[in-house]
Amino acid sequence: MKKLAKNIVITAKLLRESFAFAFSSIAANKLRTFLSLLGITIGIFSIITVFTAVDALTNSIESGLASLGGNVIYIERHPWTVEEEGEYQWWKYRQRPPNTHDEYQFIKKNAKYAEDVCYLINFGRPLTYKSNQIERAQVWATTNEWERIGVFEVERGRYFTQHESNTGNNAVIIGSTVANDLFENEDPIGKTIKIGAFKARVVGVLKRQGKSMFSMIDYDNIVMIPYSYGKTMTGNAGRSGAVCTKAKLDIPNSEVVGELKMLMRKIRRLSPGQEDNFAINELSSLDSQVGQITGVLNVVGIVIGGFAMIIGAFGIANIMFVSVKERTNIIGIQKALGAKNYFILTEFLYESVFLSIIGGIIGLLLVYIGSYVVTNFLDFELVLSIKNIIIGLGISAGVGLLAGFIPAYSASRLNPVVAIQSK
Repeated sequence: MKKLAKNIVITAKLLRESFAFAFSSIAANKLRTFLSLLGITIGIFSIITVFTAVDALTNSIESGLASLGGNVIYIERHPWTVEEEGEYQWWKYRQRPPNTHDEYQFIKKNAKYAEDVCYLINFGRPLTYKSNQIERAQVWATTNEWERIGVFEVERGRYFTQHESNTGNNAVIIGSTVANDLFENEDPIGKTIKIGAFKARVVGVLKRQGKSMFSMIDYDNIVMIPYSYGKTMTGNAGRSGAVCTKAKLDIPNSEVVGELKMLMRKIRRLSPGQEDNFAINELSSLDSQVGQITGVLNVVGIVIGGFAMIIGAFGIANIMFVSVKERTNIIGIQKALGAKNYFILTEFLYESVFLSIIGGIIGLLLVYIGSYVVTNFLDFELVLSIKNIIIGLGISAGVGLLAGFIPAYSASRLNPVVAIQSK
C-alpha cells in the first residue's frame, strides 16, 4: 500500500513538471503558439457555430410546430410535405373539393378514436377600434372545440361559450399584439371592434406566446370568432376549411389517421380504385422533414470545420516536431537523470493538448460573442449550450492528442547519449 501511494505521489509530481515544461515552452514561443492556435480556433468556431445555429433553428421550428398540437391531425386540401410522387403538385391540390362543415359533423359523429373534432376557416380582414386600425389581420373562425385542441391560453376574459358558438354570436378573442395595437392602454374586455364591416365584442385576450421564425399559428396576431359568425362574413361559398381532430390519449395517431381516411373516403363516395382527394396532416410528417434538414446542416458544419481542424492538426504536429528538435539536448539530460519514457511522452502531449484546447476556447469565445450579437440585435435566440461547449473542448483535446502523439512518441524514444550530443 505504501509503495502504491509513493508511486502515485511520484507520478503526480512528474505530471505537474510535464505541465510546467509544456506551459513554459508555449509562453516562450508566442508567435509559433499563435499560428498553431489559428487552425484549431477556426475549426472549432466553424463546427460549433453550425451546431449552435442548428440547435437554435431546431428549437425555433419545434416551438412553432408545437402551436399545432402534438396529437392533433388536420384534414385539409393541401399536404404539408411532398408526397410519394416527389413533387409538390399544388395545381392538383387546388382542384380538390373543399373541406366542409358537413364533413366535420360527419367525422365528429362517427370517429371513435377522436377525443375532440373541430372545424375552422381563416381569412384576412382589417380591424378597427376608434382611430386605431390594423390593415389586415388573420381571422380564425372556429367551432367551440378549438379551446380543447388548440395550443393557447386565454389570459384575460374567457373563451366562447357553447351558446355563443351555436348561435353565431359576435364575440371575439384577440391576440396580445392585436390588443396592444388597437387598445394601447385600455382594457379590451367588453369593447367593440370592427372586423371589416362587422362588429364584434371582445370577450378574451390570449396570453402572449412570443415570436418564432417558424410559428405555424401566430396566436399573438390573430383574432378568433365563432365559426357561425365567421360564415356570415365570408358567405362560405366554396371556402375550404380544416377539420381538426385530437386523438384519444391511448390511441396511436396511425390508427386515428386510418379511421379518418376511411371516413373521408366514405363521405366523399370514393371507390377503392380512386386516389384520395384530401390530405391528412400530422406533426410527425414535419418532424421527419426537420430532422433531414438539420442533419444536412450538421454534416455541412462538420465538413467545413473538419477541413479547418485537419489544417490545425498538421500545424500543431509540425510545431511539435520543431519543439522536439529544439529541446533534444534537454530531453537527453532529462533521460540521463532518470526520466522515464512516459514522462517525456506526457510532457509533449500536454503541450499539444494544451495548445489545442486554448485554440478551442478562443473559438468557443468567438461563438459566444456571435450568439450574443445575433440574439440581441437580430431578434433570433442563439444560445451556446453546455453540450456544444463540451463537444468543442472534446474535439480540441482529441485533435491535440492525435496531432501531438507522433512527435511526443519520437521524443520519448530518443537515446539519451545521442540526444545530449546533438546540436
